[in-house]
Parts: sequence; C-alpha cells; structure tokens
Amino acid sequence: MASKLPLMKCLQAAPPLLSALLLLSFASACGSVESPSEAQKPAAQAQAQQHELDAFLSSPNGLAFNGLAFNGLAFNGLAFNGLAFNGLTSAEFSSWFQTDPELGDMVMKYLVQCAVPAGQTRSYTEPDTGLTHTWTGNLGLAPGWAKGAPASLEEQQLISACLAAHTNKYGLHVPLSVLGPTASGTHIPYSAEELASFPEKEGCFFGNLFTDEGVFVGSDGRPLHRTESSTRACALSSPLDKESQPCLPIVRVDPLCDRFCEKDATRTFYVRCTYNGISYRPVTTRISREDIFVCGDGVCQSTESCGTGTTPNNCADCGSCP
Repeated sequence: MASKLPLMKCLQAAPPLLSALLLLSFASACGSVESPSEAQKPAAQAQAQQHELDAFLSSPNGLAFNGLAFNGLAFNGLAFNGLAFNGLTSAEFSSWFQTDPELGDMVMKYLVQCAVPAGQTRSYTEPDTGLTHTWTGNLGLAPGWAKGAPASLEEQQLISACLAAHTNKYGLHVPLSVLGPTASGTHIPYSAEELASFPEKEGCFFGNLFTDEGVFVGSDGRPLHRTESSTRACALSSPLDKESQPCLPIVRVDPLCDRFCEKDATRTFYVRCTYNGISYRPVTTRISREDIFVCGDGVCQSTESCGTGTTPNNCADCGSCP
C-alpha cells in the first residue's frame, strides 16, 4: 500500500492492497471483536457489516481482460493531461469513457487504485446523465501523473504492470500482495505480516499498454504440481500447461523471472525486467496458500473440471462428466 498502518489481527488475512483509509475505517470494527457489547450486536447487523467488509476486500483483484485494451487512452489525452481534474474533464477523456461507461468505470477503478496515493480520489461526472463516478487511490505508483503531469515512461510501465497484475482469468476476487518500486524511486510499503500472510511467490508483471509493446508475466514461484491449479493462472503453471497462454493479451513468458529481472537489495521484489531488449519497471505479486487448489481434496474448485482423474482438467472432485 502507499500508506499502511500496522496490521491488526483481524486483518492479517486481508489483501495488502487495502489502503490506510480502509484500515482506519474498519479499525473500530476490528477492535470491537473482543468487546462484550459489540459481541451482543444483533446477528443481522453483524452479518451486514461482514458483507460490507467482504465486498470492499473483494475489489483489488478482478479486472476483466478487455479492460487491458485501453491503448486509446494514450491518444485520447489522459496520458498527456494526467489524472488531475483537467485530465478527467477533457473532451478526449469524456469521449473515451462514454464509448463504454461500464468498461470505463472498471478500468478507471483499477487505474486510479494503481496510480494515485491512498487517501485521494478522482471523480468524473457523465455529462448526459449527471452520474458521478469516484475512484479511490491506493498504491501511488505514478505520483506525477496523478498530479496532472504527462505520464512518464516509468509511470506508463508501472501502471501497465499493475493493471495486468490485477487481471483475473476466472473473474473471481483473489487477495494478493503487490510489491515493487514506484516511479518516484520509493517502493510500495510492506510488512513481515504481509509476507507471512501471502507466502506463495507468484509472478513478475511488466510491459507497456500505452504503446504497442504489450504486457508480460513471468513465474516467480514454484511450479504447480500436476494435481494443482489456481485462479491466478496467468503466472502459475504446472508441467501440463507450461506452454499454454491462458491470459492473453497478457503473454506468459518462459523461463522464470530471475532470468530477465533484477531484484531489490533485500531480494523481496523485482525492480527492473529486460525483455526483447527493452527495460521495464515491474510489479511483483504473492498469494496465499489457500489460493492454490489440489485435485483430490474432495472439493470441486472453479479451476477444476469433471472427470475421474487427479488433474485439474479431469478431476474426480467434480464428479464424472455426463
């Protein structure tokens, strides 16, 4: 996160992409878990609060693949005008957004979350309907662009990597840890608790969506066993699907991230990747062990298909195929 309070016990399993604003807004709810008066709240009210929290926590990871096809932003003014007020009120931005408001709202949600620091928001009002969309910042990867300056090359690369990292093949919300440098030379803060809650190294995402260079992902973790699968299939693979490309337009490259990416001094995340002769600023991701599934555990997961075997595409957990 761009700004983070110490992790509280009730949020240790929450996505590290939560901003300081989230931690502050739910601090009283978390602290009250052990309070007798809070424990006596009506079940319906407690359930409603949990649904509200779950809905918020589900937001970090779920950008659809068509959300990555936003190259037109670079030519419609946003890349040059920035994410300040004048950029979001330009005719170019309005024309792009109104082409598909639902898609535009989704892209901007993740774009602002990646680029803008925590505690800040960006808003846009549709001229025809008067509907106002407000998006909340979080990671602060592109501070100059967030203030209204043209997006620098490093900011373009980091935003592209961050959007790719938030894309989900199955359309499900999966908590993940996002690590790496910002365009200002700092890094996304993290804690030992965060690394412990998300122990599975996943991938390095890099590229440039503002150009024709595309976006890429390499594997940073252990290869999945032939019985394993994950909703985070863009980076993780087993020997059975090592050569597949499940997340186009995100191109899965081989071999491991270590072959073409450099780590920071602590060897916690990657600071630069060189691919096809081009140097990129990447983001590094980690996930929890619970988000790697095993065929044979008796539960039919979203990544598994019916069958009689022990592999994800032929899994007895889902029953025999009709």
